[in-house]
Amino acid sequence: MKIAYLCDISPEHTQPYSGGNARIYQALREHVGEVDILPQSWGAAEPVRRAIYALPDGTNLRLRWRLHLLLSRIIARSVTRALNARQYDVVFGAYSFQSMARLKTPYPMLKAFTADASFTVYKRSEIGESFGSSWTARKLIDPLTFREERKIYRNLDLALWPSEWLKEEADQMYGLSDEQSVIVPWGANIDTPIAEAKPLPLSKGAPVYLLVVGRDWFAKGGPDAYRTMQTLRDRGVDARLTVIGTQPPAEHMSEHVTVHRSLNKAIPKERDIFEAAFRNSHFLVQPSFESWGFAFCEAAAYSLPSLCLSVGGVPVQDGVTGHDLPQGAGSAEFSAIIQGYLEAPESYAALRRSSRMDFEERLNWDTWGKTVHDLFEARLSV
Repeated sequence: MKIAYLCDISPEHTQPYSGGNARIYQALREHVGEVDILPQSWGAAEPVRRAIYALPDGTNLRLRWRLHLLLSRIIARSVTRALNARQYDVVFGAYSFQSMARLKTPYPMLKAFTADASFTVYKRSEIGESFGSSWTARKLIDPLTFREERKIYRNLDLALWPSEWLKEEADQMYGLSDEQSVIVPWGANIDTPIAEAKPLPLSKGAPVYLLVVGRDWFAKGGPDAYRTMQTLRDRGVDARLTVIGTQPPAEHMSEHVTVHRSLNKAIPKERDIFEAAFRNSHFLVQPSFESWGFAFCEAAAYSLPSLCLSVGGVPVQDGVTGHDLPQGAGSAEFSAIIQGYLEAPESYAALRRSSRMDFEERLNWDTWGKTVHDLFEARLSV
């Protein structure tokens, strides 16, 4: 099976899109077929693309996809030329829906796409609403974007959504059929770790280690994680917090907080620190607003239960990989769950086992790749 991979950023770069673009590309190569990365060039509009990438990151991000849509007639021609260079079975888009705009395939092929959110679903959700937007965007730009999205998604043969939340929202918003719209959960942004030999014990009188992972302390719910630690300490529990990826402000620091501002998993010493933090923590406490969340998959890979909010498409199954609480829940509710498990250490051990099992069965890229292979084969054989 020959696949043409289409994204506005090459999947050979591992950092963009939180590493998901690279993981998707690798899973396709390992389990689905031969994959060619299509050029990111905008054809005759390439000078515009280069000018955008010369801008600061924030401006670049806001302009890039909007101008891509605006110039899609020109850009799509260069994509068609690239598809003409070989005979492909599938054109596969990841993340950048704008890359599929006005795409006319030069011969019959399967059109597939995956992302953890669409622009309009995200914007209209509680996640997007928490960030706000300008009047101009809401009244002028967003309706135009929605119309383009609807055309793009309805023209797909397969929309591969990682979460039930996104499938339900996208189906209703864009008018997608169950034949087009399929749930295929994503995996973690780490190589599969060895399963723990036995569950990490949780017991009264011993320290309880909490973990937060992400680049934005506030967006990842860091303040609530810190307050959870403080609430437990006020109740006589020796709770401690490890932070990876960001620096909490002074008001959320104490002698019980350990911070690793940046860890590069390509460096063995730093990868060991990352792994030790996951293996030796009792709970990932991350009440973040996000459409997926690779950290939750990574936690499950290390048998680490997650405590989060039931927002968007977070891949936490209540009672299986942790607990997802209603919006508005905070340190009181999170600390109560932890204290409940302190009273029932056997239940905590079972939760660790089921977390890893969910990773092995559902939240990994091998399963994603094999499922996508079967979906493609079934559609191409019709």
